Amino acid sequence: MVFKKMLQKLGVGGPSVDTVLADPRCMPGDSLSGEVRLLGGDGDAEIEHIALSLVTRVERGDSGQGMVEFHRVVVAGPTRLAAKQERTIPFTIPVPWEVPVTEVGGQRLPRMELGLRTEVSIAKAVDKGDLDPVYVVPLESQDAVLEGFGQLGFHFKSADLEAGRIYGIRQELPFFQEIEFYPPSQFAGRINEVELTMVAAPGGLTVVLEADKRSGMFGGGGGDFIGRFEASHREAVDMDWARIFGEWLDSVASRRGNMMQGYDGHHGHHGDGYHGHHGGHRGGGMGGIVAGAAAGVLGGMMIGEMFDGGDDEGGGEEEG
Repeated sequence: MVFKKMLQKLGVGGPSVDTVLADPRCMPGDSLSGEVRLLGGDGDAEIEHIALSLVTRVERGDSGQGMVEFHRVVVAGPTRLAAKQERTIPFTIPVPWEVPVTEVGGQRLPRMELGLRTEVSIAKAVDKGDLDPVYVVPLESQDAVLEGFGQLGFHFKSADLEAGRIYGIRQELPFFQEIEFYPPSQFAGRINEVELTMVAAPGGLTVVLEADKRSGMFGGGGGDFIGRFEASHREAVDMDWARIFGEWLDSVASRRGNMMQGYDGHHGHHGDGYHGHHGGHRGGGMGGIVAGAAAGVLGGMMIGEMFDGGDDEGGGEEEG
C-alpha cells in the first residue's frame, strides 16, 4: 500500500490529464477555449489545483534562450478525483495583447515557439505537462503594418523574443518581439537591416523601427536609428505604412534630422528623445517622418512572399 502511494506520487497509476483546445489559433487580446479532461488513476486523488500557462522561448542575452511563463490562470481549485473517474473542466482564458505573433500569411515564423502548459498539483507535487502548441496570427492593424513592409520590398530575415523592455513604452510582459528584415534594393548599401517591434494594447498599436545604417567610406554616419509610430487599431488599418516607413528610411539613409517623430492617429508630434531597447542602451541618432493616413491594403500574397525562405534556426536549452 505504501509502495502504491509512492508510485502514485511519481505519476505511476495516478490520474491522467489531457488538455484540448477548441482552436489553437488566436489573435492578441483574444481568448483560448477548451477542456481539461481528467481520468482518475488506480486510487482516489486529492487535486490541489489545475493551472494553465502560456509559455514561450525568450532570448536572455549572454545566458542564451529559456522558456518563460508569461500568463497563468488557475482553472480548478481543490477537488477530489475518484479512482477511474472521468471529469471535464471547460475553460476560457484571456490572451495578453502583447503576445508575440507566431504565424503570418499562413506561414509560421521561424524560432517562434508558443504553447499552453497544464499544471496539476497533487500532494504538494506539481506536474508541468507538455506544451500544447498555440498559434498567434496578427491583428488587422498589425497585418496592415506588415503589408507596408511587403509593399516596400522587404524580405524576412529572422524573429526572436528579447528579454527586457523598450524605453518609453508601457509593457505588461517582460519581453518584446523583434522581426528583422533585409532592406529593399533602394536602400542596399545604406541600411543593413531593419527591426520591427509591434506592441499592441486595447487602445491601439505602437510600432518601433530600428534601422542599422551602414557607416560611410571612412567609418562615419553609421549606427542604429530608432523611429516610433502610434495609432489606434482602427486608424492603423487605413494608414499608408509603406509611405510612412519609406520616408522615414529615406531620412535615416540620408542622415536628415536628429529628432524622432511619432504618429498618434490624428496629427504628427515630435518625440521626446531617443527610445532604445532595454532601457535605451543602444546609441545612434534619430530620424522620423510623419505621413498622411492613406488607404492601401495589399493582401496575403505579398506578405507570404516577404516571409518565404527566412531563417529557421532553433536551439537553446529549455528551462522547466
